[in-house]
Amino acid sequence: MMPGLNIRQPQQQQSLAAVNNAYLLSLSQQGNMGLNHSALTEQASAQAAMQDMAKAQNLEVPKVNFFPSRHADSRKARRQDMKQAYKLLTPSKRSIINPRRLFFGRKYRYDKQSHVCVIDGCDCSVLIQYDNLYDKINDEDTGLSLWDMYWKNSVSGEAEAFVAMDRVTSGRKMRGTYCPEHLHLFHLLCMWEREDEKEKEATSGRFRDKVKKGINIVTIPVSTIKKKDNMSPEMLEKYEPFLDELNKDSRKTKGISIHHYQNPLTGLNDITTITFDLRMFQYEMELMKQPTPEFSAMLQQQMNENPQTEQPLPVGE
Repeated sequence: MMPGLNIRQPQQQQSLAAVNNAYLLSLSQQGNMGLNHSALTEQASAQAAMQDMAKAQNLEVPKVNFFPSRHADSRKARRQDMKQAYKLLTPSKRSIINPRRLFFGRKYRYDKQSHVCVIDGCDCSVLIQYDNLYDKINDEDTGLSLWDMYWKNSVSGEAEAFVAMDRVTSGRKMRGTYCPEHLHLFHLLCMWEREDEKEKEATSGRFRDKVKKGINIVTIPVSTIKKKDNMSPEMLEKYEPFLDELNKDSRKTKGISIHHYQNPLTGLNDITTITFDLRMFQYEMELMKQPTPEFSAMLQQQMNENPQTEQPLPVGE
């Protein structure tokens, strides 16, 4: 290799299922701010559960090695994650010279039935019968499972397969669906697109465009849209910012637990308890100090890819 040239080798695709909780926690603090620790944990759990199911039942399941961007700019990191998600969620196509595509117009390989994954033909009905992972992967904000959000009819409430689209979030509806791991990534992609659209709407350029089109924007104070029947005492309002921070931190660590006890007659929260578990904090700190073998191998790989380090200065200089 010629001196002075830094030839980058292609980076091996990493898997979230191979890292520990401490590394997931560090990933949530960098890159895409819309991909928090809870979402990373759900995605890693989905990857691990799918592979465990494949070993236990000798099933053919997909392997989706989505790994988040670690770009310093949160917006650029989110767009890199969106680009990677679109690439992973695009339905598999047949070769251009395939006779089925040439003569019959069947462009997509797994556009067959509603229980078949359009990415790599995984039979999702077998996954549901063995262990319904759709019902175990939850949204980190609402607490609803993928089964509740995407596999149930919104009107009747009965089970109905999610239908994928040829352009992932738009385009023609297909006959296939997504496996649990792909569907969770699709759910995250929709969230990132909404966040990206909100940021674009908040820019001054978009605001001027709305004014030119004659759209009036009226700001309504939050106090005017609060419910009048709020039964919380006024003295508790000063603690609301503190409770909001607790709710955010409780999603990142198991050392903070918030429990609400509802009145069976009125349905209101009569008692709310907040628990700080020092043992769990210490346990999570120990996990951060003791990386798994997979995490150590990942660090060693990164060090091999970046061999240029600062050399110590000779004595006397």
